[in-house]
Parts: sequence; C-alpha cells; structure tokens
Amino acid sequence: MMNKRNVHSFVMRFLEAYNCTILEKSPASVTVKLSPEADREMTGRPYYWSFVERTGAAPETMTYKFVFDAEAMKQEAKPKVAAAKAPAPPGSSPGASLSPGPGPSVGASAPAGQPEAGGQSGDSILGRYFGFVPTQIATRVPQEDVTFGSRRLDQLFGIVREKGRFIHLFEEPFPTGATTHGPLVFDTWFCVNYKVELACDTKRTEIHSLGIQLSSGEIREHFHKQMLTKSLSPKLPIGSHILPSTITLPKATNLLEMMLERKISAYDHSWADEANRQHRSEIDRVESYYNSLLLSAEPKERDDIEQQCRNRLQEIDWQYKPRIVVSVINGGLFHLIASRFPRK
Repeated sequence: MMNKRNVHSFVMRFLEAYNCTILEKSPASVTVKLSPEADREMTGRPYYWSFVERTGAAPETMTYKFVFDAEAMKQEAKPKVAAAKAPAPPGSSPGASLSPGPGPSVGASAPAGQPEAGGQSGDSILGRYFGFVPTQIATRVPQEDVTFGSRRLDQLFGIVREKGRFIHLFEEPFPTGATTHGPLVFDTWFCVNYKVELACDTKRTEIHSLGIQLSSGEIREHFHKQMLTKSLSPKLPIGSHILPSTITLPKATNLLEMMLERKISAYDHSWADEANRQHRSEIDRVESYYNSLLLSAEPKERDDIEQQCRNRLQEIDWQYKPRIVVSVINGGLFHLIASRFPRK
C-alpha cells in the first residue's frame, strides 16, 4: 500500500513526464494546468478534442487541484484565512484613492453621460439589462482528493500501465556532464518483467525480471534491480555508437520464455499434488450430493439440478485446480555502456 508521500511522488513524476505546468505546489496539494497530452488522457473530453482537431483551434486545457492530504491542506490554509480577516490599518477606508492629486478617486462613479473607466460604456447591452458588467471572471478550479484507492489515482495507474508497457532508454555517462575521451559504445539489452502466479485455493505471486543481450545472447536475472543503480535517459548521448544486434526481438522473447520455463520447472511442485488431491475430494463430495438429489427429484426438476451441479463443478475447478499463470508486466530496450556493465 502506498503512503501519502509515495502518492505525492508518483503524481508529481506523472505530471512532469506529461509536461504539465505546475501553478502551485505544497506537500499537501498541487495545482496544475494539464498539457494537451495529459488532458486527452485524464479528462474524458473526446468531443472537445475532436472539435479542436477539426477546426485547428488552440486547445484550452483543464486546471486541477489535486489534494494528497486534506488535513494538512486545512492547516496550510489557516494563516491565509487569518491574514484575510486581519483589520485594516488605522486611517484607511474602503474606496479611498490610492494616488494623491486631483481627479476622481478609485471606486467613484463617473459623471453622468460619460463612459465608465476602462472604456466600458454604460449603454452596453449587459449594462442596460443587468446594470452591472463583470470586468473579471473567476475561474473555478476542480479539486480532487488523490489518495491510495481513489478514482483519480487508479486512472493514473491505468494510464501508466497502458503507456509505459514498453520503454527505450540509454545509459547516461556518469557523472552527469562529464567529458569523455572517446566515443561511447553501447550494448543493447532487452528486458521483460514477468508476473508468475502459482494458484490453487491459495496463490503465490512472483516477479521475474529477465534481460538478454541482443549481441551475445547472455541472459541476466534481476535485471530491473541492476537498472535502478543507473542513470537512464530517452535521448541518445552525443558521440555514441550502438553495437549491432544479432538476435531479433521475437527470438529474444522465446529465449527468455524458455529460461523462465526451466526455472519454474525446477520448483518443488508438491503444492500442486496436494491441490489435485483437494480438487478431487471436492469434486467427489459435490457429485455425491447432487447424485442423491437427482435420484429423489421429479423429472421436471432434474435439468435445474444438473445445471447447478455443472456450475458448482466449474467453481471448484477455478478454486482448487492447480495452475501456473505467467503474464508480461512490461518490457523495454536498454542501451548500456559496454565497458560499464560487468560481464561474467
């Protein structure tokens, strides 16, 4: 489960990745103007964006205030409220002129028959019918709580899962900005993160991160952990060279799947034998129960009883039958500096 700090960090990284404009930021909340890309993904305005595409009009994106800690935000707002309620200095009065000298004071009405200040004529349509012309319209900023389990955070998770399933990154020279005395040579590694579920009436989930070098076929486990220690960028560094790959991505995928299959085959599968025994026992118990019902049932009731039996047997298969489910979480191509990635 993510705490408030983790949620704050994730949302800020998401907004920065989508080039959103941060208008106001605090540990408890952030006010942000979405970029066009983020607005398309987050606001659910397909008709508006189809209108923008058809007409070529400049898009006007939404502004949101995301709250990570409602109680902390209330505490932050107390000094501002107190300052707004503070009494005015002695000698000042509402509507007093802000600048000395002759002429009408601020807030004074214009002489009869003359237009209002700022060129707003009292004979305008709004002035004639409503008697007041707003000079500034306040924009309402939608506010949403973004906490673990909230609808908005689930939406961001879905966007990241959909858009971030495959990445393409280059290792940056370290330290950042250091000059090199020769061209950088990169090896290309293909990484796939797998989720393995060993399921019966209980479930065990494992994450396997495998990387294969596309020039030599070398496979490394725990590849994701190794990437956490490196500085990566989507931009190819200047003056660099990528070694040619001799293994295609489909072949690399097959090699990784074969290794994962060998690894899982070496497990102790006594849990599956026990699950099969439990599965058989449940099937025998249910079949015995429904067979006794069929013997005493009326002919018109037998079809319903048989259907109930089939449904119950399907539920038992789903709950007790042992199975191993392998799925891909995400993957990517990583171009790593050849001399810095240790070889066995």
